[in-house]
Amino acid sequence: MNAHVNGNCIGCGLCASVCPDVFTLTDEGVAAARDEIDPGQEEMVREAADGCPVDAIEVD
Repeated sequence: MNAHVNGNCIGCGLCASVCPDVFTLTDEGVAAARDEIDPGQEEMVREAADGCPVDAIEVD
């Protein structure tokens, strides 16, 4: 699984609170995702993507 935070991000921090091992907030105030996601984290990543208020998390 891969996750990408697109330009829609408003930096609300929901993803980082749901899955802090994958998502962080950058110094610019927007979210970023780690490149590789462990299989055990996939459910939390999908939960973060589903909860994103601006659909900024793309998962494939």
